Amino acid sequence: MRAIVGDRLLVHGRTVGQHDRLARIIEILGTDGGPPFRVRFEDGHEAIMSPGPDAVVRPGAGQE
Repeated sequence: MRAIVGDRLLVHGRTVGQHDRLARIIEILGTDGGPPFRVRFEDGHEAIMSPGPDAVVRPGAGQE
């Protein structure tokens, strides 16, 4: 999984009733654009994530 700053990370809900979560990638902590990523969710919460198979990197605005 590769990303650049500004891409969006879509994390799919893994159980019934759990909603998808969308976050903006604000820092790449791995090498060559790989995880882990520092992300900021829509509610302002920040986290460091190493996304699993339930996540998809989407191009950020202006990259599509």
